[in-house]
Amino acid sequence: MLHVRSIWNGAISFGLVSIPIKLVNATENHSISFRQIHTEDGGRIRYRKFCELEDREVGSQEIGKGYEDSDGTIIPITDEDLAGLPIPTAKTIEIVAFVPEDRIDPLQMDAAYYLQAGGAPAAKPYTLLREALKRSKKVAITKYALRGRERLGMLRVVGDAIAMHGLLWPDEVRAPEGVAPDADVTVRDKELDLADALMDTLGEVDLEDLHDEYREAVEEVVAAKAAGETPKEAPAPESGGGKVLDLMAALENSVRAARESRGEDAEVKELPPRKTSRSSPKDTGGKKSTSTAKKKTASSPRKSTSKTSQAEKKTTKSTAKKTAAKKAPAKKTTPRKRSA
Repeated sequence: MLHVRSIWNGAISFGLVSIPIKLVNATENHSISFRQIHTEDGGRIRYRKFCELEDREVGSQEIGKGYEDSDGTIIPITDEDLAGLPIPTAKTIEIVAFVPEDRIDPLQMDAAYYLQAGGAPAAKPYTLLREALKRSKKVAITKYALRGRERLGMLRVVGDAIAMHGLLWPDEVRAPEGVAPDADVTVRDKELDLADALMDTLGEVDLEDLHDEYREAVEEVVAAKAAGETPKEAPAPESGGGKVLDLMAALENSVRAARESRGEDAEVKELPPRKTSRSSPKDTGGKKSTSTAKKKTASSPRKSTSKTSQAEKKTTKSTAKKTAAKKAPAKKTTPRKRSA
Protein backbone atom coordinates (compact mmCIF):
# COMPACT_ATOMS: atom_id res chain seq x y z
CA MET A 1 0.00 0.00 0.00
CA LEU A 2 2.90 2.37 0.68
CA HIS A 3 3.99 2.17 -2.97
CA VAL A 4 0.55 3.08 -4.38
CA ARG A 5 0.39 6.64 -5.64
CA SER A 6 -2.11 8.78 -3.75
CA ILE A 7 -4.67 10.73 -5.76
CA TRP A 8 -5.68 13.15 -3.00
CA ASN A 9 -4.14 14.39 0.26
CA GLY A 10 -6.15 15.87 3.08
CA ALA A 11 -7.66 15.00 6.43
CA ILE A 12 -10.70 13.32 7.96
CA SER A 13 -12.71 15.66 10.16
CA PHE A 14 -14.06 13.56 13.06
CA GLY A 15 -15.62 16.20 15.29
CA LEU A 16 -12.66 18.22 16.58
CA VAL A 17 -10.28 15.36 15.71
CA SER A 18 -8.34 15.79 12.47
CA ILE A 19 -6.78 12.68 10.88
CA PRO A 20 -4.25 13.32 8.08
CA ILE A 21 -4.83 10.79 5.28
CA LYS A 22 -3.95 9.97 1.69
CA LEU A 23 -6.57 8.74 -0.75
CA VAL A 24 -5.54 5.80 -2.95
CA ASN A 25 -7.55 3.75 -5.44
CA ALA A 26 -8.91 0.50 -4.01
CA THR A 27 -9.62 -1.08 -7.42
CA GLU A 28 -7.71 -1.79 -10.62
CA ASN A 29 -8.90 -1.80 -14.21
CA HIS A 30 -7.66 -4.91 -16.03
CA SER A 31 -9.61 -4.37 -19.25
CA ILE A 32 -7.69 -4.42 -22.52
CA SER A 33 -7.54 -1.05 -24.26
CA PHE A 34 -7.22 -0.60 -28.02
CA ARG A 35 -5.74 2.20 -30.11
CA GLN A 36 -7.41 3.63 -33.17
CA ILE A 37 -5.48 2.96 -36.37
CA HIS A 38 -5.79 3.69 -40.07
CA THR A 39 -7.08 0.40 -41.55
CA GLU A 40 -5.20 0.83 -44.84
CA ASP A 41 -1.67 1.14 -43.46
CA GLY A 42 -1.99 0.59 -39.67
CA GLY A 43 -0.96 4.16 -38.87
CA ARG A 44 -1.87 5.47 -35.43
CA ILE A 45 -4.81 7.86 -35.29
CA ARG A 46 -4.19 10.77 -32.92
CA TYR A 47 -6.35 13.66 -31.83
CA ARG A 48 -5.01 17.17 -31.80
CA LYS A 49 -6.49 20.12 -29.93
CA PHE A 50 -7.20 23.19 -32.02
CA CYS A 51 -8.41 26.63 -31.02
CA GLU A 52 -11.48 27.31 -33.14
CA LEU A 53 -10.81 31.08 -33.15
CA GLU A 54 -7.17 30.98 -34.23
CA ASP A 55 -7.45 27.65 -36.11
CA ARG A 56 -4.16 26.39 -34.72
CA GLU A 57 -3.04 23.54 -32.48
CA VAL A 58 -2.50 24.50 -28.83
CA GLY A 59 -0.48 22.81 -26.08
CA SER A 60 -1.74 21.65 -22.69
CA GLN A 61 -0.17 24.67 -20.97
CA GLU A 62 -2.48 26.94 -22.98
CA ILE A 63 -5.68 25.04 -22.10
CA GLY A 64 -7.91 26.09 -19.20
CA LYS A 65 -11.49 25.58 -18.01
CA GLY A 66 -14.63 27.37 -19.12
CA TYR A 67 -18.34 27.16 -18.33
CA GLU A 68 -20.72 27.32 -21.29
CA ASP A 69 -23.76 29.45 -20.53
CA SER A 70 -27.23 28.73 -21.93
CA ASP A 71 -26.68 31.25 -24.77
CA GLY A 72 -23.36 29.63 -25.76
CA THR A 73 -21.14 32.18 -24.02
CA ILE A 74 -17.99 30.66 -22.48
CA ILE A 75 -17.16 31.98 -19.01
CA PRO A 76 -13.48 31.31 -18.06
CA ILE A 77 -12.99 29.61 -14.66
CA THR A 78 -9.48 29.45 -13.19
CA ASP A 79 -8.01 27.08 -10.62
CA GLU A 80 -7.77 30.07 -8.25
CA ASP A 81 -11.53 30.60 -8.57
CA LEU A 82 -12.18 26.99 -7.53
CA ALA A 83 -9.54 27.01 -4.77
CA GLY A 84 -11.24 30.01 -3.15
CA LEU A 85 -14.65 28.36 -2.84
CA PRO A 86 -15.99 28.72 0.74
CA ILE A 87 -16.65 25.02 1.37
CA PRO A 88 -15.09 23.05 4.26
CA THR A 89 -14.62 19.90 2.15
CA ALA A 90 -11.99 21.37 -0.20
CA LYS A 91 -9.22 19.47 1.59
CA THR A 92 -11.22 17.62 4.22
CA ILE A 93 -13.34 14.49 4.32
CA GLU A 94 -16.03 15.72 6.69
CA ILE A 95 -17.97 13.08 8.64
CA VAL A 96 -21.57 14.25 8.92
CA ALA A 97 -23.34 11.17 10.38
CA PHE A 98 -23.10 7.49 11.35
CA VAL A 99 -25.80 5.12 10.05
CA PRO A 100 -26.35 1.33 9.73
CA GLU A 101 -24.80 -0.04 6.55
CA ASP A 102 -28.11 -1.40 5.25
CA ARG A 103 -29.39 2.18 5.03
CA ILE A 104 -27.18 2.71 1.98
CA ASP A 105 -28.81 1.84 -1.34
CA PRO A 106 -26.35 -0.20 -3.47
CA LEU A 107 -27.47 1.88 -6.47
CA GLN A 108 -25.65 4.82 -4.89
CA MET A 109 -22.29 3.00 -4.79
CA ASP A 110 -19.56 4.57 -6.94
CA ALA A 111 -15.75 4.38 -6.95
CA ALA A 112 -13.90 2.79 -4.00
CA TYR A 113 -10.80 4.12 -2.23
CA TYR A 114 -8.55 3.23 0.68
CA LEU A 115 -7.70 5.88 3.27
CA GLN A 116 -4.03 5.64 4.20
CA ALA A 117 -2.83 7.22 7.43
CA GLY A 118 -0.70 10.25 6.67
CA GLY A 119 2.38 9.54 8.78
CA ALA A 120 3.01 8.56 12.40
CA PRO A 121 0.89 11.33 14.01
CA ALA A 122 -2.19 9.98 12.22
CA ALA A 123 -1.79 6.39 13.50
CA LYS A 124 -3.61 6.87 16.83
CA PRO A 125 -6.67 8.85 15.61
CA TYR A 126 -6.89 6.62 12.50
CA THR A 127 -7.01 3.49 14.69
CA LEU A 128 -9.51 5.16 17.02
CA LEU A 129 -11.93 5.87 14.14
CA ARG A 130 -11.47 2.35 12.74
CA GLU A 131 -12.23 0.66 16.07
CA ALA A 132 -15.18 2.98 16.72
CA LEU A 133 -16.68 1.97 13.36
CA LYS A 134 -16.13 -1.69 14.19
CA ARG A 135 -17.76 -1.50 17.61
CA SER A 136 -20.73 0.56 16.47
CA LYS A 137 -21.33 -1.70 13.43
CA LYS A 138 -22.12 1.46 11.48
CA VAL A 139 -20.69 3.34 8.54
CA ALA A 140 -19.76 7.00 8.40
CA ILE A 141 -21.42 9.30 5.88
CA THR A 142 -18.99 11.92 4.58
CA LYS A 143 -18.74 14.88 2.25
CA TYR A 144 -15.57 15.63 0.31
CA ALA A 145 -14.41 17.51 -2.79
CA LEU A 146 -12.64 15.69 -5.62
CA ARG A 147 -12.00 16.56 -9.27
CA GLY A 148 -13.83 19.86 -9.16
CA ARG A 149 -17.02 18.87 -7.37
CA GLU A 150 -18.31 18.06 -3.89
CA ARG A 151 -19.21 14.42 -3.41
CA LEU A 152 -20.91 12.11 -0.94
CA GLY A 153 -19.00 9.19 0.60
CA MET A 154 -19.26 6.28 3.01
CA LEU A 155 -16.48 5.07 5.31
CA ARG A 156 -16.33 1.43 6.40
CA VAL A 157 -13.71 -0.95 7.77
CA VAL A 158 -12.00 -3.41 5.42
CA GLY A 159 -9.50 -5.59 7.28
CA ASP A 160 -7.27 -3.19 9.22
CA ALA A 161 -7.92 -0.28 6.86
CA ILE A 162 -10.65 2.30 6.40
CA ALA A 163 -12.20 2.30 2.94
CA MET A 164 -14.31 5.02 1.39
CA HIS A 165 -16.98 4.40 -1.22
CA GLY A 166 -18.00 7.36 -3.29
CA LEU A 167 -21.79 7.69 -3.28
CA LEU A 168 -24.09 9.27 -5.80
CA TRP A 169 -26.30 11.99 -4.46
CA PRO A 170 -29.87 10.73 -3.90
CA ASP A 171 -31.21 12.88 -6.76
CA GLU A 172 -28.72 11.24 -9.15
CA VAL A 173 -30.35 7.81 -8.78
CA ARG A 174 -33.26 7.31 -11.14
CA ALA A 175 -36.52 5.75 -9.99
CA PRO A 176 -37.31 2.37 -11.68
CA GLU A 177 -40.41 3.75 -13.39
CA GLY A 178 -41.43 2.00 -16.59
CA VAL A 179 -38.84 -0.74 -16.15
CA ALA A 180 -41.00 -3.59 -14.84
CA PRO A 181 -43.38 -5.36 -17.27
CA ASP A 182 -46.69 -3.57 -17.75
CA ALA A 183 -48.62 -6.80 -18.40
CA ASP A 184 -50.42 -8.55 -15.56
CA VAL A 185 -48.42 -11.78 -15.27
CA THR A 186 -49.36 -14.71 -13.05
CA VAL A 187 -46.59 -17.06 -11.93
CA ARG A 188 -47.65 -20.58 -10.97
CA ASP A 189 -46.39 -22.43 -7.91
CA LYS A 190 -44.80 -25.16 -10.06
CA GLU A 191 -42.80 -22.53 -11.94
CA LEU A 192 -41.63 -21.01 -8.67
CA ASP A 193 -40.70 -24.46 -7.35
CA LEU A 194 -38.60 -25.14 -10.46
CA ALA A 195 -36.96 -21.73 -10.13
CA ASP A 196 -36.18 -22.54 -6.48
CA ALA A 197 -34.74 -25.91 -7.54
CA LEU A 198 -32.55 -24.19 -10.15
CA MET A 199 -31.31 -21.70 -7.54
CA ASP A 200 -30.53 -24.54 -5.12
CA THR A 201 -28.71 -26.51 -7.82
CA LEU A 202 -26.58 -23.56 -8.88
CA GLY A 203 -25.86 -22.95 -5.20
CA GLU A 204 -23.24 -20.50 -4.00
CA VAL A 205 -19.90 -19.52 -5.53
CA ASP A 206 -16.59 -18.27 -4.22
CA LEU A 207 -16.11 -14.91 -5.92
CA GLU A 208 -12.37 -15.53 -5.96
CA ASP A 209 -12.98 -18.32 -8.51
CA LEU A 210 -14.62 -15.98 -11.02
CA HIS A 211 -12.49 -14.42 -13.74
CA ASP A 212 -12.83 -12.36 -16.91
CA GLU A 213 -13.15 -14.95 -19.69
CA TYR A 214 -13.68 -12.28 -22.34
CA ARG A 215 -10.36 -10.61 -21.51
CA GLU A 216 -8.57 -13.97 -21.62
CA ALA A 217 -10.08 -14.70 -25.04
CA VAL A 218 -8.97 -11.29 -26.34
CA GLU A 219 -5.45 -11.90 -25.00
CA GLU A 220 -5.34 -15.23 -26.88
CA VAL A 221 -6.38 -13.49 -30.11
CA VAL A 222 -3.68 -10.81 -29.63
CA ALA A 223 -1.03 -13.45 -28.87
CA ALA A 224 -2.01 -15.54 -31.90
CA LYS A 225 -1.90 -12.59 -34.30
CA ALA A 226 1.41 -11.40 -32.83
CA ALA A 227 2.85 -14.86 -33.55
CA GLY A 228 1.46 -14.82 -37.10
CA GLU A 229 -1.07 -17.53 -36.33
CA THR A 230 -4.79 -17.70 -37.05
CA PRO A 231 -6.91 -17.10 -33.94
CA LYS A 232 -9.22 -19.90 -32.84
CA GLU A 233 -12.80 -19.64 -34.03
CA ALA A 234 -15.41 -19.06 -31.38
CA PRO A 235 -18.04 -21.81 -30.96
CA ALA A 236 -21.32 -21.12 -32.73
CA PRO A 237 -24.00 -19.75 -30.42
CA GLU A 238 -26.89 -22.03 -29.54
CA SER A 239 -30.00 -21.66 -31.68
CA GLY A 240 -33.14 -20.12 -30.28
CA GLY A 241 -32.29 -16.44 -30.42
CA GLY A 242 -32.88 -16.08 -26.68
CA LYS A 243 -36.65 -16.64 -27.02
CA VAL A 244 -38.28 -18.69 -24.26
CA LEU A 245 -41.29 -20.44 -25.79
CA ASP A 246 -42.07 -22.82 -22.90
CA LEU A 247 -41.07 -21.49 -19.50
CA MET A 248 -41.60 -24.80 -17.69
CA ALA A 249 -39.53 -26.71 -20.26
CA ALA A 250 -36.78 -24.08 -20.10
CA LEU A 251 -36.67 -24.29 -16.29
CA GLU A 252 -36.59 -28.10 -16.31
CA ASN A 253 -33.80 -28.11 -18.91
CA SER A 254 -31.89 -25.54 -16.87
CA VAL A 255 -32.14 -27.64 -13.70
CA ARG A 256 -31.08 -30.75 -15.64
CA ALA A 257 -28.08 -28.98 -17.22
CA ALA A 258 -27.00 -27.51 -13.89
CA ARG A 259 -27.15 -30.91 -12.21
CA GLU A 260 -25.22 -32.57 -15.03
CA SER A 261 -22.49 -29.94 -14.75
CA ARG A 262 -22.15 -30.81 -11.06
CA GLY A 263 -22.17 -34.55 -11.68
CA GLU A 264 -25.53 -35.02 -9.98
CA ASP A 265 -28.60 -36.99 -11.01
CA ALA A 266 -30.01 -35.02 -13.93
CA GLU A 267 -33.54 -36.41 -13.62
CA VAL A 268 -36.05 -33.71 -12.71
CA LYS A 269 -38.63 -35.41 -10.53
CA GLU A 270 -41.93 -34.07 -9.31
CA LEU A 271 -40.96 -31.51 -6.71
CA PRO A 272 -42.74 -31.59 -3.34
CA PRO A 273 -44.51 -28.34 -2.51
CA ARG A 274 -42.36 -26.01 -0.44
CA LYS A 275 -43.55 -24.91 2.96
CA THR A 276 -43.98 -21.29 2.05
CA SER A 277 -46.74 -18.77 2.39
CA ARG A 278 -47.85 -19.39 -1.18
CA SER A 279 -48.55 -23.12 -0.61
CA SER A 280 -49.64 -23.02 3.02
CA PRO A 281 -53.22 -24.19 3.64
CA LYS A 282 -53.66 -21.25 6.01
CA ASP A 283 -53.29 -18.85 3.10
CA THR A 284 -56.81 -17.74 2.24
CA GLY A 285 -55.76 -15.37 -0.50
CA GLY A 286 -55.85 -17.91 -3.32
CA LYS A 287 -58.84 -19.93 -4.53
CA LYS A 288 -58.91 -23.69 -4.04
CA SER A 289 -59.07 -25.79 -7.18
CA THR A 290 -62.43 -27.22 -8.26
CA SER A 291 -61.13 -30.80 -8.36
CA THR A 292 -59.95 -30.62 -4.77
CA ALA A 293 -63.26 -29.15 -3.66
CA LYS A 294 -65.15 -31.95 -5.43
CA LYS A 295 -63.07 -34.63 -3.77
CA LYS A 296 -63.69 -33.14 -0.36
CA THR A 297 -67.42 -32.83 -1.09
CA ALA A 298 -67.66 -36.42 -2.28
CA SER A 299 -65.89 -37.85 0.73
CA SER A 300 -67.61 -35.70 3.36
CA PRO A 301 -70.90 -37.76 3.66
CA ARG A 302 -69.03 -40.94 4.65
CA LYS A 303 -67.00 -39.15 7.24
CA SER A 304 -70.01 -37.34 8.67
CA THR A 305 -72.05 -40.57 8.83
CA SER A 306 -69.36 -42.44 10.71
CA LYS A 307 -68.84 -39.52 13.05
CA THR A 308 -72.60 -39.29 13.69
CA SER A 309 -72.93 -43.02 14.49
CA GLN A 310 -70.01 -42.82 16.91
CA ALA A 311 -71.54 -39.79 18.56
CA GLU A 312 -74.92 -41.57 18.89
CA LYS A 313 -73.26 -44.62 20.51
CA LYS A 314 -71.48 -42.39 23.02
CA THR A 315 -74.74 -40.55 23.81
CA THR A 316 -76.66 -43.85 24.31
CA LYS A 317 -74.00 -45.21 26.68
CA SER A 318 -73.88 -42.06 28.76
CA THR A 319 -77.70 -41.92 28.96
CA ALA A 320 -77.88 -45.57 30.11
CA LYS A 321 -75.32 -44.93 32.84
CA LYS A 322 -77.25 -41.92 34.14
CA THR A 323 -80.57 -43.87 34.15
CA ALA A 324 -79.00 -46.78 36.02
CA ALA A 325 -77.58 -44.46 38.59
CA LYS A 326 -80.99 -42.90 39.25
CA LYS A 327 -82.82 -46.28 39.67
CA ALA A 328 -80.23 -47.89 41.93
CA PRO A 329 -81.08 -47.27 45.66
CA ALA A 330 -78.44 -45.69 47.77
CA LYS A 331 -76.64 -48.14 50.03
CA LYS A 332 -76.92 -47.54 53.74
CA THR A 333 -73.66 -47.52 55.59
CA THR A 334 -73.57 -49.14 59.05
CA PRO A 335 -71.70 -47.00 61.57
CA ARG A 336 -68.75 -48.72 63.24
CA LYS A 337 -68.99 -49.40 66.95
CA ARG A 338 -66.37 -47.74 69.07
CA SER A 339 -64.39 -50.01 71.27
CA ALA A 340 -64.74 -49.32 74.94
